[in-house]
Amino acid sequence: MRIGVPREIKPDEHRVGLSPAAVRELVAHGHEVVVQAGAGEGSGFPDAAYTASGARMAADAEDVFRGAQLIVKVKEPQAIEWARLTPDQILFTYLHLAPDPAQAAGLQASGCAAIAYETVTDAQGGLPLLAPMSEIAGRLSVLAAAQHLQKHNGGMGLLFPGVAGSPPARVTILGGGMVGTNAARMAVGLGAQVTVVERSIPRLRVLDDLFAGRVRTRYSSLDVVEAEILAADVVIGAVLAPGAAAPRLVRREHLARMTPGSVIVDVAIDQGGCFETSRPTTHHEPTYIVDGVVHYCVANMPGAVPRTASEALGNATLPFVLKLADHGLEALASDPHLARGLNVHKGRITHPAVAKALDQESADPFGAWA
Repeated sequence: MRIGVPREIKPDEHRVGLSPAAVRELVAHGHEVVVQAGAGEGSGFPDAAYTASGARMAADAEDVFRGAQLIVKVKEPQAIEWARLTPDQILFTYLHLAPDPAQAAGLQASGCAAIAYETVTDAQGGLPLLAPMSEIAGRLSVLAAAQHLQKHNGGMGLLFPGVAGSPPARVTILGGGMVGTNAARMAVGLGAQVTVVERSIPRLRVLDDLFAGRVRTRYSSLDVVEAEILAADVVIGAVLAPGAAAPRLVRREHLARMTPGSVIVDVAIDQGGCFETSRPTTHHEPTYIVDGVVHYCVANMPGAVPRTASEALGNATLPFVLKLADHGLEALASDPHLARGLNVHKGRITHPAVAKALDQESADPFGAWA
């Protein structure tokens, strides 16, 4: 199979779909890999490293897409990339279609089979291709919060860990999954007072054991969410509904009651955000202020650390890329977890949560490729 790896064109995105090491594995399996020149430079992978691994370098994206049967990316395709996709191609990347009807329509019009990293599952009920980026985003969320609490960045002028006689930041994390756990780990490590709000009692028990009392855990309800965000200096949105739009937990009216200079970090922005006032931002312009509250809503947070992120993502995706390269869409027939990643095929939405979010009928994901 011919596999294409284009250079990412989303603003401030420096990750790459396949590392040279992954290319070497694919070539060893008898596949042809075409990589766009410069695709890996932002992650520290020069073109020469791809050539040494057996890839053919292409001068432009058109050459990458032309003739490729499998396109491997990181971020959702941009409009110019929708137009390059064809019905005989498989796209494997993050999609986050629920809040993005324009992208969904573009992929449907292309006729391609679009498989989303974020809805591929595993035998434990986890999301193995979302997990590495969730780890990174959770940790980066705390670093971003600490930076933007500083006065010159719009914050209240609070030192995140405090000093003797002056208390540290109070951090509320909405959601105790992979993002929330890693955010809590970083925040505790930096000396903050941390509360995690979560709906799953079993997950709250896990967190209580994991942090041995260093983190307060609270069951999520309207009263608890309101009380905790109003008491917080930092609120990190870490909720996730796989494939679906994120629930809006914090309303506009809450902001006026928060401490001026508080910081919101919305890690759920890829799925529409869990704060009513959230809108996507970029690494070059990461924040804006509403009612005195700093909003950090960068939609590709791991893109700030592309070397780490590309390596971590590649470690997780390579087994699935190999399956798709070896068997094409037939790989979905033998792997129901990979099949759950199929979001679009032959113009139809095939993931139930995505279809519901887009107000469309869902095609059968386990028979769509037949």
